[in-house]
Amino acid sequence: MTDGRKRSFAEFSEEEPSNPNSGVAQALARVRSENNQSDDWQQAMSPRSKNRKNKKAKKKHKLDHEAGPSTQTDGAASQSADGQNNKRPGLNFQLHSLNSVLKISSLQDLVLYCLADGVAPNWTAVRNHGQVRKAVVLFVPGLEQAMFTGDIELDIGFSDLQVQDGVDGESLLEQLESARTQPSQISLHRHPDSFLPVPLVADNLPVPLKPLATVFPDIWPVKAPGDDKQSKLHSPLHAMLTSPLPRAQGEKKGKGQGPRPPRLSQDWKDQPTPITSFLASVDDLQDSLYVLHPSLLSESERSKYAAQRKASGTSTGDGWQDSSAQQLEDDTSPNNRDGVRQDSFTAGRTVLALDCEMCVVGEDEYALTRVSVVGWDKEVILDELVKPDKPITNYVTQFSGITKEMLDPVKTTLGDIQQKLLQLIGHDTILIGHSLDSDLRALKLTHPFIVDTAIAYPHPRGPPMKPSLKWLAQRYLGQEIQKGDGKRGHDSIEDAKACLDLIRQKCEKGPLWGTSEASTEPIFKRLTRTPKAGAVGGNSDGKSGAIVDVGDPARSFRAMASYTIGCKDDGEVVAGVKRCVLGDDDGAYIPGGGIEFTWARFRALEKLRGWANDNRAAPGVERETQREPTREELHATVSELVSHISEIKEFLPPCTLFMVYSGTGDPRELARLQEMHRTFKKEYEIKKWDQLSVKWTDTEEQALRKACKIARSGIGFMCVT
Repeated sequence: MTDGRKRSFAEFSEEEPSNPNSGVAQALARVRSENNQSDDWQQAMSPRSKNRKNKKAKKKHKLDHEAGPSTQTDGAASQSADGQNNKRPGLNFQLHSLNSVLKISSLQDLVLYCLADGVAPNWTAVRNHGQVRKAVVLFVPGLEQAMFTGDIELDIGFSDLQVQDGVDGESLLEQLESARTQPSQISLHRHPDSFLPVPLVADNLPVPLKPLATVFPDIWPVKAPGDDKQSKLHSPLHAMLTSPLPRAQGEKKGKGQGPRPPRLSQDWKDQPTPITSFLASVDDLQDSLYVLHPSLLSESERSKYAAQRKASGTSTGDGWQDSSAQQLEDDTSPNNRDGVRQDSFTAGRTVLALDCEMCVVGEDEYALTRVSVVGWDKEVILDELVKPDKPITNYVTQFSGITKEMLDPVKTTLGDIQQKLLQLIGHDTILIGHSLDSDLRALKLTHPFIVDTAIAYPHPRGPPMKPSLKWLAQRYLGQEIQKGDGKRGHDSIEDAKACLDLIRQKCEKGPLWGTSEASTEPIFKRLTRTPKAGAVGGNSDGKSGAIVDVGDPARSFRAMASYTIGCKDDGEVVAGVKRCVLGDDDGAYIPGGGIEFTWARFRALEKLRGWANDNRAAPGVERETQREPTREELHATVSELVSHISEIKEFLPPCTLFMVYSGTGDPRELARLQEMHRTFKKEYEIKKWDQLSVKWTDTEEQALRKACKIARSGIGFMCVT
């Protein structure tokens, strides 16, 4: 088809397999022929048929990983007539195990399986994986699916062409006309089997991308890390360079009830830290919808915020009380973490753990009915029931533990409790609690020094999600709390003590405790535990890794890799990769023969398209309009990028795993909408609807979800030399 129009999937699937422009149809035909499948494709991929295939495949899984009959994704590993290549490593993706889009972690699994202690990936068979000697992974942000599908045009037209001296202009014009009238036929997300790789055929690619067809056999859809429900995009860089800690010997994966205890690296060291290091920042408090204490604001901000509190019904005129606390001088909040003793965790501050129980008054309003305060030594300082000033419509006993019989004789009011708490809370007191914003709202109280366990122990999937106190107590304390049978409800003293124990543990273990960083490690560290090829008797120091990046990777990545090479531009990145793979001639820095794993990043395309982080405005600062690059600029930059990739492929030694991944799709619209949503959330709490500078409706919500889907849609390429 040369009329330039986009085809339907029906037309796409009906093309003859022999047609070089058949895109996915060609890929499916190739898979069918090589697996001797004679049944109809749609029937073969039906859920029932797939289940039958998977059951049979499990029996052959071990053999498949040695020589599985599946689509070959590299040519170097095929056996020659004289049998010389039968021990060369190679990749064959497993059709029966491939049922979803690959993730960046899937690519990392392949690297760790070939070079370290990783388990065999279930989506590809790796023949002779022990023969893989090196791996080179290139991170190329800015390279996008739309460039391959033709949605982003890369080929320059006649009016844009500048023919240099000595170049056959007529021949060049004929090539450009051919490219223009034969648009790309690659499709990655317009058919039911969008998770399958698609063959790279030079005739189907824009001119700048054509050389990739000689480097890699296929293009793979690769999903960036994130959370579709929360419309979050996580770092594609760390998704590749950090990995979960491997399970200890004999530890089973299992699906037991409740969270598993945290898994720590072998070189974990406690880092005693004062509690002042875990005080929530103003941004943390605002993100968690706390009402801010005046001492947290500058003189110029206080009057404006006071008006906002009055408008939102959280001012002193509405029954709220501000504690007597004042911002302390820096020297009263020690941040020196060296040599901190257990008896100095409080840094001389009074520490109180607070928890409240609430019941429903009116239609959907919650009111305070119990408050408990526990000291640093776990002594109960205050535990009182409170009578709301409005009739209770629902005691929610299964959660609050409060019954009508308990509250009938109570005379204590909210005002009484506020005065008692203000006497307990001094100018430097630190309050501990779980999602303490809701407790302080029930108390109608503000305080500047807050340690919130929901912030100190972030949810594994990131904000705005928060872990439950019950889950934290199970995972980190090994305690079962809130075990009410549906009648007793929660115990506020028990919850306050659990919060206290969690923060004491955080002070003992250090800032990383309770975060994802405590249960992950750099991929380079796993390599160092793997002996080098040919090592005998455990005398090897382990395999080495390097980071090659524009700028100063030694500062950005600290001591993550054994070697780092800083570069000025993408051209120097190529030279740096060559040094890492082949080694320095004199062994001055990179040892002779090179190192086993190299990760490198190209930045020119990312910078041109405005994807780099330094091109994004800070919160509260209006984002500058990013000029879209011209087709000529894209053509030149992509051509140079592909040239760099081809150059690297040329100097790679045999038995090298070569991988390229884009990380994400276009993240700019997602970043814009996320910033808009943050602004809306902050204003919504203190302004009326007609006063909001931005409004968030279902239209914006759907646009955010769409932008997240686009941002998480990356691509990847892989082969073995």
